[in-house]
Amino acid sequence: MKHTEAFERLVAEIKPRIREISIDQVRAKQANKEDFRFIDVREDHEWSEGRAAGAAHIGRGILERDVEKHIPNYGEEIILYCGGGYRSAMAADNLQKMGYTNVFSMEGGMRGWREKNLPEDK
Repeated sequence: MKHTEAFERLVAEIKPRIREISIDQVRAKQANKEDFRFIDVREDHEWSEGRAAGAAHIGRGILERDVEKHIPNYGEEIILYCGGGYRSAMAADNLQKMGYTNVFSMEGGMRGWREKNLPEDK
């Protein structure tokens, strides 16, 4: 999807404030059975079409409202992803503003996951 210039500028402003993690690093964490929350922030219809193996869903539209119900520990490691890494970057920024201290946005998002032919849950 082609994004508007304004949206690109917004994300570019946010990126220096957040931490990103590569898909390969996420896969290594999964392989090592590390404890982290892997959260898909895409829309419901995107989630229902398939998601990265092991992910849970808290859509971007309700994330800030509901995250504390699902993840009450503000120090827990959270890795967010979306379609390509933009919405998850914005979500990571907001979670940090809410007080979460160990938040990452997965670079490349679901597109990158699929390009690597990684496992999906349906």
